[in-house]
Amino acid sequence: MTTQNAPDAMHRIGEGLGLWEHRAKVAAVGIGHSPTTRRWDGKPETSVGAISILALRRAMEDAGVTPDQVDGLVIVPETTTGAHWQEGDSIPMDVVNAYNQTSDPLDGIAKLSAEWILKNMPELENVKFTMYGPGCMSHAVVVAAQAVGDGLTNTCLVLKGWHNLEGRYNQGGISAADTVPGTYAIGPGRTIWGPPGSYGTALQFAEYCRKYGKTHDMMAPFMSNSRRNGLLFPEGYWAQHRPEQLTEEDYLAARWIAKPASLFDNDIPIMVAAAYLFTTAERAKDMKQKPVYILNHASSKATARSLTPTLDEVEAETARTGRKIYEGAGITANDLSFENMYDGFALFHQFHIEGLGYRGMKFGDALDFYQTDISIEGPNPILPSGGNIGSGRSRFWMHTDCIQQLQGRAGARTITGVKPEIAVSGGPMPMGGNFTVWSATPA
Repeated sequence: MTTQNAPDAMHRIGEGLGLWEHRAKVAAVGIGHSPTTRRWDGKPETSVGAISILALRRAMEDAGVTPDQVDGLVIVPETTTGAHWQEGDSIPMDVVNAYNQTSDPLDGIAKLSAEWILKNMPELENVKFTMYGPGCMSHAVVVAAQAVGDGLTNTCLVLKGWHNLEGRYNQGGISAADTVPGTYAIGPGRTIWGPPGSYGTALQFAEYCRKYGKTHDMMAPFMSNSRRNGLLFPEGYWAQHRPEQLTEEDYLAARWIAKPASLFDNDIPIMVAAAYLFTTAERAKDMKQKPVYILNHASSKATARSLTPTLDEVEAETARTGRKIYEGAGITANDLSFENMYDGFALFHQFHIEGLGYRGMKFGDALDFYQTDISIEGPNPILPSGGNIGSGRSRFWMHTDCIQQLQGRAGARTITGVKPEIAVSGGPMPMGGNFTVWSATPA
């Protein structure tokens, strides 16, 4: 079986597409997480392949589905959350030989293929459909939703695994190349000329503050709230390993990384895996967990005119994304109970929610909004998952939280200021990402 990247036809990119044809006909029913660690310790049982298998098995168990009932697998093949595998480094053959290997010895160690998963999970004997959603879980989620809706798979596992090696972030990959194409030069994670990954976002945020008369200090309530929510997320890194509240004073005293982006404005690379189980709404009625229905998915693939997007470009694209999200789901901003948009660089979260018009926001409003009650107990919850700032760089806490909130099993993180009914999650970047609308009911 050869696995291909999802074709463009599976993404809802343009405006004017109307209601998603599979609205509320696809549901999430199972969740599985691995433990988190800061970095890989080099052991076979803690490799990205191993923790991904664990997450997949936990998702099936959570849904009450036996492996033989699974017929689809959608995964993210990239697994690097921090340092890259350096060219020329010796490959740990004890790890390679601990598993059924593909033709690439780094498979299951510094990358992940669907073939490797199937070779090492023989219980998935009936998987006939596999596909890649490159980049992050947000992409895999929309691909899996479309695949189930299109009838390509009936019971589909969705997986994202991360590894984090010893070494400095972004020393490898495209950052180590002699040249890079076009706008890749200083985008996040593509820092060929040496600036931090948050450099582009910092430029946009500085422009934002100048335009709207805001300051970096106004981010403090959002940052403290995110960490608070993250500490209520038992699967998260901070909750598991460093249960420290980030105070507003801590945030304001942090050193600059790419001014006006400070240390805490960047999420922390970790090692972790998560899996979900998607199926048809009809079949989900008989599952172990309450189904969470997918009302729509939308994608953004904007291109900046220069090396890094301007504020005007970011605002125009997030507004388009918001319109696509609502149009396909058949809802308005007023229907959202809460939001879980991506926050890996904290300084662009407001671009996402302003584009959504969340709680009536217009561009320039979010930092003032952060000064109000944005807690899970209040009427305007912001990022109840804690996001990547609150739980570590996974790019999937947001989706997990949406599902758990709407299932009524978010535990101490449960939103109480509003009734959790409809939510939106996705990312990563304001200029390019994948977004999903979730609902507690199919109506």
